[in-house]
Amino acid sequence: MDSLDDIIAGCLDNNRRDQKQFYERYYGYCLKIVFRYIYRYDSAVDVVNDGFVKVFGKMHLFNCSDQSKIEAMLMGWIKTIMINTAIDRLRKNSFAPEIGLTNEGAWMEDHSQVSDQAILYKDLITVVKKLPPAYRVVFNMYVVDGYTHQEIASHLKIAVGTSKSNLSKARVLLQSILKKAEEVKSCYI
Repeated sequence: MDSLDDIIAGCLDNNRRDQKQFYERYYGYCLKIVFRYIYRYDSAVDVVNDGFVKVFGKMHLFNCSDQSKIEAMLMGWIKTIMINTAIDRLRKNSFAPEIGLTNEGAWMEDHSQVSDQAILYKDLITVVKKLPPAYRVVFNMYVVDGYTHQEIASHLKIAVGTSKSNLSKARVLLQSILKKAEEVKSCYI
């Protein structure tokens, strides 16, 4: 396998082989990011592919002066593009809730997570997906992706107060969902 520097250089030269290696290397990572926002599998795959088109089109803008941090910087840069692409899709659809089942194949094995963490992550995403779309997006952006309310408001074109309110309501709903799940679980024990 080529080094990341070589793959990036090949992508900058529009080398299809390097683009394919890059795509295959980061596809699972990108799908997990997008899947927090777009939970229909086929739509999430479309958004990931749209995101990769943007990544390849903007690859010349990626800059990392510290080669020891290139992969971390690249993954952060890709994450931002994927989140923005997912939000653009949600905005285009007026944040309408999606109907359909999720594909369990979307939960590709991630060797960077301990198995307990992977289970907790999957459970968290499953519960978060029960939130209304506006609450879910703000929750993901704030809690999972670390955006500030100001950044969320800017991305979603809403007031900062609306972002804070949606986060507060999302937390209350999540607590209610988790409490009900715990009550159901305790009935069977």
